[in-house]
Amino acid sequence: MADIRERTVLFADLRGSTALFETLGNAEASALVTHTVNLIARAVDECNGRLIKTLGDGLMAVFEVPRDGVKSAIRMHEFLEHLVARGKQQGSASLRALRMQVALARGEVVELNGDCFGDAVNVAARLLDHAGDNETLITAEVLAGLPSTQKLRFRSLDLIALRGRAEPVHVHVLDQPNQSDMAATQFGEVVHAVEPDGIRLVWMDLDRVFDIDSMPIVLGRSVQATYCITDGRVSRSHARIDWHGGSFSITDLSYNGTFVRFGLDGEIVSLKRGSCTLHGSGAIGLGSPPVDPTSPTVRFEVLHFADTEPLQLGSASSKPGSNASQH
Repeated sequence: MADIRERTVLFADLRGSTALFETLGNAEASALVTHTVNLIARAVDECNGRLIKTLGDGLMAVFEVPRDGVKSAIRMHEFLEHLVARGKQQGSASLRALRMQVALARGEVVELNGDCFGDAVNVAARLLDHAGDNETLITAEVLAGLPSTQKLRFRSLDLIALRGRAEPVHVHVLDQPNQSDMAATQFGEVVHAVEPDGIRLVWMDLDRVFDIDSMPIVLGRSVQATYCITDGRVSRSHARIDWHGGSFSITDLSYNGTFVRFGLDGEIVSLKRGSCTLHGSGAIGLGSPPVDPTSPTVRFEVLHFADTEPLQLGSASSKPGSNASQH
């Protein structure tokens, strides 16, 4: 018999498991992935949740209250962090490559024969596509049910369009300790004398300027992406640009990677579900480095509207928040 209840739905997904099969072989890699999924599943029981099912290299669980779901997500990251740290001590490159994404949504779900169905289930599952490495994303409904102390750990990513859903969803991301410092220093120290006001993106004839209130920007092939790049080599949701800690950062969301080159001939930074701070100007390669003239490459410039003029990245000119060309 079907039972309809208000639930917080959690999906967790491991990344980097493909490399395990390539380096360890099927039997050993399968055992390690199963062990890791069982390990993070312990966080469900610890936090009063119910494990619905495991999904190869991930899992689905439900919780009565949002607080328990978020606690479980935090514990999952802690479990994986300890496992990866142990792998580093043992010199295991495969374990060090493991990452995890977690997404939570809340709403009415239909519980039937041990499984759950409903809009909250679909939203949580599709929200995973927008999460970077070791990120936890939640909807506004989950945030509303949290105590004040937990709410303070989240920052808004504003409205994000999800695949197959007409209305966008207000999404919040869990801030990890020192996350903004890591993003700023991972690829060299970046000094900001004055906080930037916006960022300009140019791909072919699509020339747009976004201010900080327009964040986040999702770059992808989907027509629902903020900045739509109609190239088959680009993922539906390929990368996300955020404003946090006084700077713009880009997070790779794809399977093929995102590549950032600073300046005209600077070092190329390879992002595999990772993040880096955007500064100055340069190019973003989606799926391949921005050295091949045929690859989908978005040129960017971080702007200070008050005291500078935008560099001539393209033939069309833009005003803040306007489109020089749209699809």
